[in-house]
Amino acid sequence: MKELLRSTDPTIIAFASALLQGEDIDCFQMDVNMSILEGGIGIFPRRLMVHEDDHDAALRVIQDNEIPLGR
Repeated sequence: MKELLRSTDPTIIAFASALLQGEDIDCFQMDVNMSILEGGIGIFPRRLMVHEDDHDAALRVIQDNEIPLGR
């Protein structure tokens, strides 16, 4: 797995996940539990991970939709 993007905004993660799933690219959200433990105040970013083989295609989808990578 390779990190695609990082964000404290759960709507960005959800939107990016939906776009990737629409392109048949599997993705996985990391750090969701840590984000929940903080109480939802947005300190800890969530990461969206994709398989290394899909990273280039996923990055094109994210960039085409002008989603910030948060790095």
